[in-house]
Amino acid sequence: MSTKLPPAAWRRIRRFTGVLTLVSVAVSVIASNIILEVFSQGINLPGLAAAVVMPALLGGPMMFYLSVRHEQLRHANRQLQVMAETDWLTACLNRGAFTRKVEADLVSPASAGGTGALLVVDADDFKRVNDRFGHQAGDEALRRIADVIRANVRKSDLVGRLGGEEFGVYLAEASHAKVDEIAERVRHAIAALVFTPSGMPCPLSVSIGGISFSKPAAYEDIYRLADERLYMAKSNGRDCIALTKAA
Repeated sequence: MSTKLPPAAWRRIRRFTGVLTLVSVAVSVIASNIILEVFSQGINLPGLAAAVVMPALLGGPMMFYLSVRHEQLRHANRQLQVMAETDWLTACLNRGAFTRKVEADLVSPASAGGTGALLVVDADDFKRVNDRFGHQAGDEALRRIADVIRANVRKSDLVGRLGGEEFGVYLAEASHAKVDEIAERVRHAIAALVFTPSGMPCPLSVSIGGISFSKPAAYEDIYRLADERLYMAKSNGRDCIALTKAA
């Protein structure tokens, strides 16, 4: 886990430290003025200097230290959350996180009445890769496939590893034509991969099943329909896509 704070965190630290230091100085000046008004003839130049300098010298570093510690804790919690949601091998969302995020979008009031799609992408004859080249090569193939999927979908789309050599892609607000375009782009890009474990050529391909639908929808239903289309793509000879629209 990295302990290095990102630039955005340092910007928040500087802003937080500056604001609190200014507030401390203002409070000190006001309080000093009230006290000196009560016990003397009002604040004088040495008193004003002390009211400004003391909080700045003492409070500034303390505020900076507390801000850094707060950002470090915030950063660590964010990293832990990412680790809990990420598949260790492919850096995609793991199945649980993918399912939760899709379910949340499906029932979101903001997306009600919109469209969406779910693709299930499965590597063809993947057992052959493991049996011929070993599981280490199989792991590398999965990483390469995951990278290609992410590179060929939109930034707003969700990509998750559902298990084994199966991946899910959730496309919010995508027309059926757009879904078909993205699925074909992913299929073609993976087929074009040059994968040569141990210097031996090993062609890779995927079959893709998908469903376009209107929200709201139940995740279990759209996954089942997309999985049925995946089975159809496999039956049609693999390295192809099979899409449908929900009734």
